[in-house]
Amino acid sequence: MLMRKMYEIMVATGHTKKRDGSQLDLLSVHETSQEPLPEANEDINSAHSLSVEAAYINQNFSQQVLVRDGNKVNFDEPNPFASEGEEVASVAYRYRRWKLDNEMYLVARCEVQSVLDVNKQRSCLTLNALNEFDPKYSGVDWRQKLETQRGAVLATELKNNANKLAKWTAQALLASADFMKLGYVSRIHPRDHFNHVVLAVAGYKPKDFAAQINLNPNNMWGIVKSIVGLCMKLEEGKYVLVKDPSKPQVRIYQIPADAFENDYVEEPLPEEEQAQPPAEGADGEEAATISNDVTDKQIDNQA
Repeated sequence: MLMRKMYEIMVATGHTKKRDGSQLDLLSVHETSQEPLPEANEDINSAHSLSVEAAYINQNFSQQVLVRDGNKVNFDEPNPFASEGEEVASVAYRYRRWKLDNEMYLVARCEVQSVLDVNKQRSCLTLNALNEFDPKYSGVDWRQKLETQRGAVLATELKNNANKLAKWTAQALLASADFMKLGYVSRIHPRDHFNHVVLAVAGYKPKDFAAQINLNPNNMWGIVKSIVGLCMKLEEGKYVLVKDPSKPQVRIYQIPADAFENDYVEEPLPEEEQAQPPAEGADGEEAATISNDVTDKQIDNQA
């Protein structure tokens, strides 16, 4: 199932932002699969429900696999997003800059979730988790195949979640991470979307994994440079960048400056019509931060 992606772009100021209520921070599940998912949002196997579930799984997985014995890596600068005295999850931000051409530079905030000592040298890692929700959709039962046919499981995930795996690999490359860890997380029971078990964790070098999944960094930068170059030629204004859900096309639409801005007060729904939260859920920790600027200056207090 392909999902529509939408960004707002402010041309001339170099500013981009997400629309309010955007689901871009959620993780797609089965986005490139040929097997359709249920359309009703209340179904636990719908695209929206699976995206929320995957976001919780990744948030918790990135913290649960860390060694918590007090041996934390501290950097010179404190966490720029945490309140004083607040304990935040272990995530590092690195601010890095790339030169697109003689007149354009791109600055991106990249993430790493942990550090590891390898041959007495500190290595940075990214942590992500693939999740199995019902073997009948993928056709591969992880509990039976992971130990003996892990390559077949990964190949199936590449077919069903190509965009997500490419995104994670690109994030690891941009962050200059030394390793990327992929967890295989499955529901305890296909109809229970609250309780999960980690079946395995595999490690890869980002460049090697990119080659394995046919992700070409030169093509990545070519796409970015083309979109940035196109936006810089537009007149100053407000635009929306839309990925066509069924075609390999991206469209840019100009919109009024006050689009998506409401000056009315929305009345709440009656209590009996409001959606009720689930009875239980994953205990997610809030995402946190560490940073690294253009000159690789480390920022934050733990990783």
